[in-house]
Amino acid sequence: MPEIIEEQESTQFDAERYLDLVRRRHVYFLVPVFIGWLLVWGASWILPSTFKSSTLILVEQPTMPESYVAPNVNENLQDRMQSISQQILSRTRLLMIVDKLSLYDASAKKPMSADDKVEALRKNISIDLVRNGPQNEITAFRVNFVSHDPALAQRVVTELTKLFIDENLKVRERASQGTTQFIEKQLEDARAVLADQEAKVRQFQAMHEGALPSQQNSNLQILAGLQGQLQNQQDSLNTAKQQRVYFQTLIEQYKNLHASGRTVDGAPTELTAIDQELARLRTQLTELSSRYTDSYPDVVKLKSQIAKTERQRHDMLAVPASGSKQAPDSESTPLLQLESQLKANQIEIASRERAIAGLEARVNEYQGRLNSQPATEQALADLTRGYEQSKANYDDLLKKKNQSAMATSMEQMQQGERFTMLDPPSLPTKPDSPNRLKFCAMGIAAGLAFGCLVVFVFEFLDDRMHAEKEIKALLPVAIMAEVPEIQSTLDEEKQKRRLILGWATAALVCAVILIGSAFSYLRG
Repeated sequence: MPEIIEEQESTQFDAERYLDLVRRRHVYFLVPVFIGWLLVWGASWILPSTFKSSTLILVEQPTMPESYVAPNVNENLQDRMQSISQQILSRTRLLMIVDKLSLYDASAKKPMSADDKVEALRKNISIDLVRNGPQNEITAFRVNFVSHDPALAQRVVTELTKLFIDENLKVRERASQGTTQFIEKQLEDARAVLADQEAKVRQFQAMHEGALPSQQNSNLQILAGLQGQLQNQQDSLNTAKQQRVYFQTLIEQYKNLHASGRTVDGAPTELTAIDQELARLRTQLTELSSRYTDSYPDVVKLKSQIAKTERQRHDMLAVPASGSKQAPDSESTPLLQLESQLKANQIEIASRERAIAGLEARVNEYQGRLNSQPATEQALADLTRGYEQSKANYDDLLKKKNQSAMATSMEQMQQGERFTMLDPPSLPTKPDSPNRLKFCAMGIAAGLAFGCLVVFVFEFLDDRMHAEKEIKALLPVAIMAEVPEIQSTLDEEKQKRRLILGWATAALVCAVILIGSAFSYLRG
Protein backbone atom coordinates (compact mmCIF):
# COMPACT_ATOMS: atom_id res chain seq x y z
CA MET A 1 0.00 0.00 0.00
CA PRO A 2 2.79 2.59 0.72
CA GLU A 3 4.39 1.81 -2.66
CA ILE A 4 1.11 2.62 -4.42
CA ILE A 5 0.81 5.91 -2.58
CA GLU A 6 4.38 6.88 -3.51
CA GLU A 7 3.77 6.03 -7.19
CA GLN A 8 0.66 8.20 -7.30
CA GLU A 9 2.52 11.10 -5.65
CA SER A 10 5.37 10.83 -8.16
CA THR A 11 3.01 11.16 -11.12
CA GLN A 12 1.52 14.40 -9.79
CA PHE A 13 3.00 17.87 -10.43
CA ASP A 14 5.71 18.47 -7.83
CA ALA A 15 5.44 22.23 -7.19
CA GLU A 16 7.80 22.12 -4.25
CA ARG A 17 10.57 20.63 -6.38
CA TYR A 18 10.29 23.33 -9.00
CA LEU A 19 10.20 26.06 -6.37
CA ASP A 20 13.35 24.63 -4.93
CA LEU A 21 14.85 24.61 -8.42
CA VAL A 22 14.03 28.31 -8.81
CA ARG A 23 15.59 29.10 -5.40
CA ARG A 24 18.76 27.27 -6.30
CA ARG A 25 19.12 28.23 -10.02
CA HIS A 26 17.51 31.68 -10.33
CA VAL A 27 20.83 33.44 -10.81
CA TYR A 28 21.82 30.94 -13.48
CA PHE A 29 18.52 31.73 -15.16
CA LEU A 30 18.45 35.53 -14.83
CA VAL A 31 21.96 36.14 -16.10
CA PRO A 32 21.43 34.28 -19.43
CA VAL A 33 18.07 36.00 -19.80
CA PHE A 34 19.73 39.35 -19.45
CA ILE A 35 22.61 38.42 -21.73
CA GLY A 36 20.26 37.05 -24.44
CA TRP A 37 18.05 40.11 -24.28
CA LEU A 38 21.02 42.45 -24.30
CA LEU A 39 22.54 40.79 -27.36
CA VAL A 40 19.36 40.91 -29.44
CA TRP A 41 18.36 44.37 -28.24
CA GLY A 42 21.83 45.72 -28.81
CA ALA A 43 21.87 44.29 -32.32
CA SER A 44 18.80 46.40 -33.12
CA TRP A 45 20.83 49.52 -32.34
CA ILE A 46 23.75 48.37 -34.41
CA LEU A 47 21.67 47.69 -37.52
CA PRO A 48 21.23 50.75 -39.78
CA SER A 49 17.88 52.49 -39.52
CA THR A 50 15.62 52.77 -42.58
CA PHE A 51 12.75 55.20 -42.99
CA LYS A 52 9.57 54.50 -44.91
CA SER A 53 7.71 57.27 -46.76
CA SER A 54 4.27 56.59 -48.25
CA THR A 55 1.38 58.35 -49.94
CA LEU A 56 -2.22 57.36 -50.61
CA ILE A 57 -3.49 57.73 -54.18
CA LEU A 58 -7.27 57.71 -54.62
CA VAL A 59 -8.87 56.15 -57.72
CA GLU A 60 -11.52 58.71 -58.69
CA GLN A 61 -14.39 57.59 -60.86
CA PRO A 62 -15.33 59.53 -64.06
CA THR A 63 -17.13 62.79 -63.41
CA MET A 64 -19.25 62.26 -66.54
CA PRO A 65 -22.09 59.73 -66.04
CA GLU A 66 -21.70 56.54 -68.07
CA SER A 67 -25.25 57.00 -69.42
CA TYR A 68 -23.98 60.10 -71.23
CA VAL A 69 -20.46 59.07 -72.24
CA ALA A 70 -19.39 55.45 -71.90
CA PRO A 71 -15.62 55.02 -71.37
CA ASN A 72 -13.77 53.00 -74.01
CA VAL A 73 -10.87 51.97 -71.74
CA ASN A 74 -10.54 48.59 -70.05
CA GLU A 75 -12.32 48.84 -66.71
CA ASN A 76 -10.20 46.14 -65.03
CA LEU A 77 -8.20 48.44 -62.80
CA GLN A 78 -6.06 45.66 -61.39
CA ASP A 79 -4.78 44.69 -64.86
CA ARG A 80 -4.16 48.33 -65.70
CA MET A 81 -2.36 48.83 -62.37
CA GLN A 82 -0.07 45.91 -63.17
CA SER A 83 0.69 47.38 -66.58
CA ILE A 84 1.34 50.85 -65.17
CA SER A 85 3.51 49.43 -62.35
CA GLN A 86 5.60 47.46 -64.84
CA GLN A 87 6.14 50.58 -66.93
CA ILE A 88 7.03 52.76 -63.94
CA LEU A 89 9.33 50.12 -62.43
CA SER A 90 11.09 49.64 -65.74
CA ARG A 91 14.81 50.30 -66.01
CA THR A 92 14.36 53.51 -68.04
CA ARG A 93 11.93 55.15 -65.61
CA LEU A 94 13.84 54.16 -62.47
CA LEU A 95 17.13 55.26 -63.98
CA MET A 96 15.58 58.69 -64.61
CA ILE A 97 14.70 58.94 -60.90
CA VAL A 98 18.20 57.76 -59.93
CA ASP A 99 19.83 60.42 -62.10
CA LYS A 100 17.43 63.15 -61.05
CA LEU A 101 17.85 62.59 -57.30
CA SER A 102 21.50 61.37 -57.46
CA LEU A 103 20.64 58.22 -55.56
CA TYR A 104 23.27 55.81 -54.18
CA ASP A 105 26.17 58.11 -55.03
CA ALA A 106 27.30 59.35 -51.62
CA SER A 107 25.97 56.49 -49.48
CA ALA A 108 27.50 53.68 -51.51
CA LYS A 109 30.73 52.18 -50.07
CA LYS A 110 31.90 51.35 -53.56
CA PRO A 111 30.84 52.65 -56.98
CA MET A 112 27.58 51.09 -58.19
CA SER A 113 26.63 50.44 -61.78
CA ALA A 114 23.38 51.78 -63.25
CA ASP A 115 21.78 48.35 -63.10
CA ASP A 116 22.75 47.94 -59.44
CA LYS A 117 21.21 51.33 -58.63
CA VAL A 118 18.02 50.47 -60.48
CA GLU A 119 17.77 47.10 -58.73
CA ALA A 120 18.35 48.69 -55.32
CA LEU A 121 15.69 51.31 -56.00
CA ARG A 122 13.21 48.73 -57.26
CA LYS A 123 13.77 46.54 -54.19
CA ASN A 124 12.85 49.38 -51.83
CA ILE A 125 9.59 50.27 -53.65
CA SER A 126 6.31 48.64 -52.65
CA ILE A 127 2.71 49.20 -53.75
CA ASP A 128 -0.25 48.25 -51.55
CA LEU A 129 -3.75 48.05 -53.02
CA VAL A 130 -6.70 49.27 -50.95
CA ARG A 131 -9.93 47.39 -51.62
CA ASN A 132 -13.43 48.25 -50.48
CA GLY A 133 -17.07 47.62 -51.32
CA PRO A 134 -19.12 44.45 -51.69
CA GLN A 135 -17.21 43.43 -54.84
CA ASN A 136 -13.81 44.02 -53.26
CA GLU A 137 -12.97 46.73 -55.79
CA ILE A 138 -9.76 48.73 -55.80
CA THR A 139 -10.55 52.20 -54.46
CA ALA A 140 -7.02 53.44 -53.73
CA PHE A 141 -3.42 52.31 -53.51
CA ARG A 142 -0.43 53.26 -51.42
CA VAL A 143 3.07 53.91 -52.78
CA ASN A 144 5.90 53.20 -50.32
CA PHE A 145 9.65 53.67 -50.43
CA VAL A 146 12.27 52.73 -47.85
CA SER A 147 15.55 54.61 -47.48
CA HIS A 148 18.16 55.47 -44.85
CA ASP A 149 17.41 59.17 -45.45
CA PRO A 150 13.78 60.18 -44.60
CA ALA A 151 13.91 63.29 -46.83
CA LEU A 152 15.22 61.22 -49.72
CA ALA A 153 12.45 58.67 -49.21
CA GLN A 154 9.89 61.48 -49.36
CA ARG A 155 11.36 62.84 -52.63
CA VAL A 156 11.36 59.40 -54.23
CA VAL A 157 7.71 58.82 -53.28
CA THR A 158 6.87 62.25 -54.74
CA GLU A 159 8.48 61.31 -58.06
CA LEU A 160 6.75 57.92 -58.09
CA THR A 161 3.39 59.54 -57.38
CA LYS A 162 3.81 61.94 -60.31
CA LEU A 163 4.75 59.04 -62.55
CA PHE A 164 1.68 57.03 -61.50
CA ILE A 165 -0.71 59.95 -62.05
CA ASP A 166 0.82 60.99 -65.39
CA GLU A 167 1.20 57.45 -66.65
CA ASN A 168 -2.41 56.62 -65.85
CA LEU A 169 -3.59 59.61 -67.88
CA LYS A 170 -1.29 58.67 -70.76
CA VAL A 171 -2.31 55.03 -70.68
CA ARG A 172 -6.02 55.84 -70.66
CA GLU A 173 -5.68 58.49 -73.37
CA ARG A 174 -3.47 56.21 -75.49
CA ALA A 175 -5.87 53.28 -75.08
CA SER A 176 -8.87 55.50 -75.86
CA GLN A 177 -7.21 56.91 -78.99
CA GLY A 178 -6.23 53.41 -80.07
CA THR A 179 -9.83 52.25 -79.70
CA THR A 180 -11.09 55.24 -81.68
CA GLN A 181 -8.53 54.71 -84.45
CA PHE A 182 -9.39 51.02 -84.66
CA ILE A 183 -13.10 51.78 -84.95
CA GLU A 184 -12.35 54.47 -87.58
CA LYS A 185 -10.41 51.89 -89.62
CA GLN A 186 -13.30 49.45 -89.33
CA LEU A 187 -15.67 52.27 -90.29
CA GLU A 188 -13.65 53.05 -93.44
CA ASP A 189 -13.74 49.38 -94.45
CA ALA A 190 -17.48 49.26 -93.76
CA ARG A 191 -17.97 52.47 -95.80
CA ALA A 192 -16.14 50.91 -98.76
CA VAL A 193 -18.23 47.75 -98.54
CA LEU A 194 -21.41 49.83 -98.28
CA ALA A 195 -20.42 51.93 -101.32
CA ASP A 196 -19.76 48.74 -103.29
CA GLN A 197 -23.17 47.37 -102.28
CA GLU A 198 -24.85 50.65 -103.26
CA ALA A 199 -23.12 50.58 -106.66
CA LYS A 200 -24.29 47.02 -107.26
CA VAL A 201 -27.87 47.94 -106.32
CA ARG A 202 -27.82 51.02 -108.61
CA GLN A 203 -26.33 49.01 -111.46
CA PHE A 204 -28.94 46.31 -111.05
CA GLN A 205 -31.76 48.86 -110.96
CA ALA A 206 -30.40 50.55 -114.07
CA MET A 207 -30.16 47.24 -115.92
CA HIS A 208 -33.71 46.26 -114.93
CA GLU A 209 -35.34 49.68 -115.22
CA GLY A 210 -39.08 49.22 -115.70
CA ALA A 211 -39.04 45.63 -114.39
CA LEU A 212 -38.45 46.38 -110.73
CA PRO A 213 -40.88 45.13 -108.06
CA SER A 214 -41.76 48.70 -107.13
CA GLN A 215 -42.93 49.31 -110.72
CA GLN A 216 -45.30 46.35 -110.88
CA ASN A 217 -48.50 48.38 -110.44
CA SER A 218 -47.46 50.96 -113.02
CA ASN A 219 -46.49 48.20 -115.46
CA LEU A 220 -49.88 46.56 -115.00
CA GLN A 221 -51.66 49.86 -115.64
CA ILE A 222 -49.55 50.63 -118.70
CA LEU A 223 -50.08 47.09 -120.02
CA ALA A 224 -53.85 47.41 -119.58
CA GLY A 225 -53.79 50.79 -121.39
CA LEU A 226 -51.67 49.37 -124.22
CA GLN A 227 -53.98 46.39 -124.59
CA GLY A 228 -56.98 48.77 -124.79
CA GLN A 229 -55.21 50.89 -127.42
CA LEU A 230 -54.30 47.74 -129.35
CA GLN A 231 -57.91 46.60 -129.32
CA ASN A 232 -59.07 50.01 -130.54
CA GLN A 233 -56.48 50.05 -133.31
CA GLN A 234 -57.49 46.56 -134.39
CA ASP A 235 -61.14 47.62 -134.48
CA SER A 236 -60.27 50.72 -136.48
CA LEU A 237 -58.11 48.60 -138.83
CA ASN A 238 -60.99 46.26 -139.46
CA THR A 239 -63.26 49.23 -140.19
CA ALA A 240 -60.67 50.73 -142.52
CA LYS A 241 -60.32 47.44 -144.38
CA GLN A 242 -64.09 47.28 -144.82
CA GLN A 243 -64.02 50.83 -146.18
CA ARG A 244 -61.26 49.85 -148.58
CA VAL A 245 -63.35 47.00 -149.95
CA TYR A 246 -66.31 49.31 -150.22
CA PHE A 247 -64.34 52.02 -152.04
CA GLN A 248 -62.96 49.46 -154.43
CA THR A 249 -66.48 48.18 -155.17
CA LEU A 250 -67.76 51.71 -155.76
CA ILE A 251 -64.96 52.49 -158.13
CA GLU A 252 -65.61 49.31 -160.11
CA GLN A 253 -69.34 50.04 -160.27
CA TYR A 254 -68.65 53.63 -161.25
CA LYS A 255 -66.39 52.55 -164.06
CA ASN A 256 -68.93 49.97 -165.33
CA LEU A 257 -71.86 52.39 -165.31
CA HIS A 258 -70.00 55.43 -166.53
CA ALA A 259 -71.06 54.86 -170.14
CA SER A 260 -74.84 55.15 -169.49
CA GLY A 261 -74.33 58.17 -167.20
CA ARG A 262 -77.96 57.91 -165.71
CA THR A 263 -80.14 55.42 -164.04
CA VAL A 264 -83.57 54.33 -165.15
CA ASP A 265 -85.31 57.10 -163.16
CA GLY A 266 -82.97 59.73 -164.63
CA ALA A 267 -80.64 60.16 -161.56
CA PRO A 268 -76.87 59.78 -161.89
CA THR A 269 -75.71 56.21 -161.32
CA GLU A 270 -73.03 57.24 -158.81
CA LEU A 271 -75.72 58.91 -156.69
CA THR A 272 -77.03 55.49 -155.72
CA ALA A 273 -73.57 54.41 -154.59
CA ILE A 274 -73.14 57.60 -152.60
CA ASP A 275 -76.47 57.04 -150.90
CA GLN A 276 -75.43 53.53 -150.02
CA GLU A 277 -72.12 54.88 -148.69
CA LEU A 278 -73.98 57.49 -146.64
CA ALA A 279 -76.24 54.80 -145.25
CA ARG A 280 -73.27 52.62 -144.35
CA LEU A 281 -71.37 55.49 -142.73
CA ARG A 282 -74.38 56.57 -140.71
CA THR A 283 -74.93 53.00 -139.59
CA GLN A 284 -71.29 52.76 -138.50
CA LEU A 285 -71.60 56.16 -136.73
CA THR A 286 -74.61 54.88 -134.84
CA GLU A 287 -72.63 51.82 -133.69
CA LEU A 288 -69.62 53.87 -132.59
CA SER A 289 -71.77 56.52 -130.86
CA SER A 290 -73.33 53.79 -128.75
CA ARG A 291 -69.88 52.87 -127.43
CA TYR A 292 -67.84 56.09 -127.51
CA THR A 293 -68.33 59.78 -126.98
CA ASP A 294 -68.49 62.41 -129.72
CA SER A 295 -64.89 63.42 -129.04
CA TYR A 296 -63.55 59.95 -129.76
CA PRO A 297 -61.15 60.17 -132.76
CA ASP A 298 -62.93 57.53 -134.87
CA VAL A 299 -66.33 59.18 -134.24
CA VAL A 300 -64.97 62.59 -135.25
CA LYS A 301 -63.35 61.14 -138.36
CA LEU A 302 -66.53 59.26 -139.34
CA LYS A 303 -68.59 62.44 -138.99
CA SER A 304 -66.11 64.24 -141.24
CA GLN A 305 -66.44 61.48 -143.86
CA ILE A 306 -70.24 61.70 -143.69
CA ALA A 307 -70.11 65.48 -144.15
CA LYS A 308 -67.75 65.08 -147.11
CA THR A 309 -69.98 62.43 -148.71
CA GLU A 310 -73.06 64.62 -148.22
CA ARG A 311 -71.29 67.51 -149.96
CA GLN A 312 -70.36 65.14 -152.76
CA ARG A 313 -74.00 64.06 -153.13
CA HIS A 314 -75.11 67.67 -153.08
CA ASP A 315 -72.68 68.51 -155.86
CA MET A 316 -73.86 65.57 -157.97
CA LEU A 317 -77.49 66.66 -157.66
CA ALA A 318 -76.51 70.15 -158.79
CA VAL A 319 -75.15 68.87 -162.15
CA PRO A 320 -77.61 69.80 -165.09
CA ALA A 321 -79.37 67.00 -166.98
CA SER A 322 -78.48 68.38 -170.41
CA GLY A 323 -75.25 67.33 -172.04
CA SER A 324 -73.28 70.61 -171.47
CA LYS A 325 -69.52 70.98 -171.60
CA GLN A 326 -69.40 70.78 -167.83
CA ALA A 327 -70.95 67.29 -167.73
CA PRO A 328 -67.77 65.36 -168.38
CA ASP A 329 -65.93 67.29 -165.55
CA SER A 330 -68.78 66.72 -163.10
CA GLU A 331 -68.97 63.09 -163.93
CA SER A 332 -65.24 62.60 -163.41
CA THR A 333 -65.20 64.41 -160.06
CA PRO A 334 -66.86 61.60 -157.99
CA LEU A 335 -64.48 59.04 -159.39
CA LEU A 336 -61.53 61.14 -158.46
CA GLN A 337 -62.96 61.63 -155.01
CA LEU A 338 -63.49 57.89 -154.59
CA GLU A 339 -59.97 57.15 -155.69
CA SER A 340 -58.69 59.82 -153.34
CA GLN A 341 -60.70 58.35 -150.49
CA LEU A 342 -59.38 54.88 -151.36
CA LYS A 343 -55.84 56.15 -151.30
CA ALA A 344 -56.41 57.87 -147.95
CA ASN A 345 -57.98 54.68 -146.70
CA GLN A 346 -54.93 52.66 -147.73
CA ILE A 347 -52.69 55.16 -146.00
CA GLU A 348 -54.84 54.85 -142.91
CA ILE A 349 -54.64 51.06 -143.05
CA ALA A 350 -50.85 51.15 -143.30
CA SER A 351 -50.64 53.64 -140.44
CA ARG A 352 -52.87 51.56 -138.19
CA GLU A 353 -50.91 48.41 -139.03
CA ARG A 354 -47.70 50.17 -137.99
CA ALA A 355 -49.40 51.40 -134.85
CA ILE A 356 -50.64 47.88 -134.08
CA ALA A 357 -47.15 46.45 -134.62
CA GLY A 358 -45.72 49.06 -132.25
CA LEU A 359 -48.40 48.44 -129.66
CA GLU A 360 -47.88 44.67 -129.88
CA ALA A 361 -44.14 45.14 -129.38
CA ARG A 362 -44.75 47.33 -126.32
CA VAL A 363 -47.34 44.85 -124.96
CA ASN A 364 -44.81 42.04 -125.37
CA GLU A 365 -42.18 44.19 -123.69
CA TYR A 366 -44.29 44.92 -120.63
CA GLN A 367 -45.52 41.35 -120.54
CA GLY A 368 -41.90 40.21 -120.51
CA ARG A 369 -41.16 42.63 -117.67
CA LEU A 370 -44.00 41.18 -115.63
CA ASN A 371 -42.93 37.62 -116.43
CA SER A 372 -39.31 38.28 -115.38
CA GLN A 373 -40.34 40.12 -112.23
CA PRO A 374 -40.13 37.12 -109.77
CA ALA A 375 -36.51 36.42 -110.73
CA THR A 376 -35.69 40.13 -110.68
CA GLU A 377 -37.35 40.50 -107.28
CA GLN A 378 -35.33 37.59 -105.86
CA ALA A 379 -32.03 38.94 -107.21
CA LEU A 380 -32.83 42.43 -105.95
CA ALA A 381 -33.80 41.01 -102.54
CA ASP A 382 -30.40 39.28 -102.28
CA LEU A 383 -28.60 42.50 -103.19
CA THR A 384 -30.79 44.54 -100.86
CA ARG A 385 -30.21 42.11 -97.99
CA GLY A 386 -26.45 42.46 -98.36
CA TYR A 387 -26.82 46.23 -98.61
CA GLU A 388 -28.99 46.41 -95.49
CA GLN A 389 -26.53 44.26 -93.54
CA SER A 390 -23.65 46.46 -94.67
CA LYS A 391 -25.64 49.58 -93.79
CA ALA A 392 -26.56 48.22 -90.35
CA ASN A 393 -22.89 47.39 -89.72
CA TYR A 394 -21.86 50.85 -90.93
CA ASP A 395 -24.46 52.60 -88.75
CA ASP A 396 -23.39 50.57 -85.72
CA LEU A 397 -19.72 51.35 -86.30
CA LEU A 398 -20.54 55.02 -86.88
CA LYS A 399 -22.38 55.12 -83.56
CA LYS A 400 -19.49 53.40 -81.79
CA LYS A 401 -17.01 55.74 -83.46
CA ASN A 402 -18.90 58.79 -82.23
CA GLN A 403 -19.12 57.35 -78.72
CA SER A 404 -15.43 56.44 -78.75
CA ALA A 405 -14.50 59.93 -80.00
CA MET A 406 -16.51 61.46 -77.15
CA ALA A 407 -14.82 59.13 -74.66
CA THR A 408 -11.40 60.10 -76.06
CA SER A 409 -12.29 63.77 -75.72
CA MET A 410 -13.38 63.11 -72.14
CA GLU A 411 -10.04 61.43 -71.38
CA GLN A 412 -8.13 64.35 -72.95
CA MET A 413 -10.09 66.75 -70.76
CA GLN A 414 -9.22 64.54 -67.74
CA GLN A 415 -12.87 63.87 -67.00
CA GLY A 416 -12.45 60.08 -66.93
CA GLU A 417 -11.14 57.82 -64.21
CA ARG A 418 -7.99 59.35 -62.75
CA PHE A 419 -5.57 59.04 -59.87
CA THR A 420 -5.58 61.77 -57.22
CA MET A 421 -3.01 62.10 -54.45
CA LEU A 422 -5.10 62.01 -51.29
CA ASP A 423 -2.22 62.39 -48.83
CA PRO A 424 1.09 64.04 -49.70
CA PRO A 425 4.22 61.88 -49.31
CA SER A 426 5.02 61.63 -45.63
CA LEU A 427 8.29 62.69 -44.06
CA PRO A 428 9.03 59.86 -41.60
CA THR A 429 10.32 60.84 -38.19
CA LYS A 430 10.73 57.33 -36.78
CA PRO A 431 12.57 54.51 -38.50
CA ASP A 432 10.50 51.77 -40.07
CA SER A 433 13.23 49.19 -39.62
CA PRO A 434 14.58 47.75 -37.47
CA ASN A 435 11.62 47.63 -35.13
CA ARG A 436 13.54 47.94 -31.89
CA LEU A 437 10.49 47.26 -29.73
CA LYS A 438 9.99 44.03 -31.62
CA PHE A 439 13.69 43.26 -31.21
CA CYS A 440 13.25 43.88 -27.49
CA ALA A 441 10.49 41.31 -27.30
CA MET A 442 12.56 38.91 -29.40
CA GLY A 443 15.47 39.47 -27.01
CA ILE A 444 13.30 38.58 -24.01
CA ALA A 445 12.16 35.40 -25.73
CA ALA A 446 15.72 34.53 -26.69
CA GLY A 447 16.95 35.24 -23.12
CA LEU A 448 14.24 33.06 -21.60
CA ALA A 449 15.15 30.23 -23.93
CA PHE A 450 18.86 30.69 -23.18
CA GLY A 451 18.20 30.82 -19.42
CA CYS A 452 16.15 27.64 -19.48
CA LEU A 453 18.88 25.96 -21.49
CA VAL A 454 21.58 26.99 -18.97
CA VAL A 455 19.49 25.84 -16.00
CA PHE A 456 18.81 22.53 -17.71
CA VAL A 457 22.52 21.99 -18.39
CA PHE A 458 23.56 22.82 -14.80
CA GLU A 459 20.81 20.64 -13.39
CA PHE A 460 21.73 17.81 -15.70
CA LEU A 461 25.39 17.92 -14.72
CA ASP A 462 24.63 18.23 -10.95
CA ASP A 463 24.53 14.74 -9.36
CA ARG A 464 23.69 15.95 -5.86
CA MET A 465 20.39 15.26 -4.14
CA HIS A 466 18.47 18.28 -2.95
CA ALA A 467 15.16 16.79 -1.76
CA GLU A 468 14.04 14.23 0.82
CA LYS A 469 12.07 12.32 -1.75
CA GLU A 470 15.20 11.63 -3.73
CA ILE A 471 16.90 10.18 -0.61
CA LYS A 472 13.86 8.09 0.27
CA ALA A 473 13.78 6.75 -3.23
CA LEU A 474 17.33 5.41 -2.83
CA LEU A 475 16.73 3.65 0.57
CA PRO A 476 15.60 -0.01 0.37
CA VAL A 477 13.51 0.19 3.57
CA ALA A 478 10.95 2.55 4.85
CA ILE A 479 12.09 5.44 7.07
CA MET A 480 10.89 5.07 10.64
CA ALA A 481 11.99 8.48 12.00
CA GLU A 482 13.67 11.72 10.79
CA VAL A 483 16.14 14.11 12.45
CA PRO A 484 15.21 17.72 11.75
CA GLU A 485 17.75 20.01 10.11
CA ILE A 486 19.54 22.30 12.55
CA GLN A 487 20.85 25.48 10.91
CA SER A 488 23.39 27.78 12.46
CA THR A 489 23.14 31.54 12.51
CA LEU A 490 25.77 31.74 9.82
CA ASP A 491 23.81 29.44 7.53
CA GLU A 492 20.67 31.46 8.04
CA GLU A 493 22.45 34.71 7.22
CA LYS A 494 24.04 33.15 4.18
CA GLN A 495 20.69 31.87 2.97
CA LYS A 496 19.13 35.27 3.59
CA ARG A 497 21.85 37.04 1.62
CA ARG A 498 21.38 34.61 -1.22
CA LEU A 499 17.66 35.31 -1.25
CA ILE A 500 18.22 39.08 -1.24
CA LEU A 501 20.78 38.75 -4.04
CA GLY A 502 18.35 36.71 -6.08
CA TRP A 503 15.57 39.21 -5.74
CA ALA A 504 17.89 42.12 -6.40
CA THR A 505 19.20 40.42 -9.54
CA ALA A 506 15.69 39.71 -10.71
CA ALA A 507 14.63 43.29 -10.02
CA LEU A 508 17.70 44.66 -11.79
CA VAL A 509 17.19 42.49 -14.86
CA CYS A 510 13.49 43.39 -15.08
CA ALA A 511 14.23 47.08 -14.58
CA VAL A 512 16.91 47.11 -17.25
CA ILE A 513 14.65 45.28 -19.69
CA LEU A 514 11.77 47.64 -18.97
CA ILE A 515 13.98 50.70 -19.39
CA GLY A 516 15.37 49.31 -22.64
CA SER A 517 11.87 48.59 -23.92
CA ALA A 518 10.69 52.09 -23.05
CA PHE A 519 13.75 53.60 -24.67
CA SER A 520 13.14 51.51 -27.80
CA TYR A 521 9.54 52.63 -27.91
CA LEU A 522 10.35 56.28 -27.48
CA ARG A 523 13.33 56.38 -29.84
CA GLY A 524 12.12 53.78 -32.31
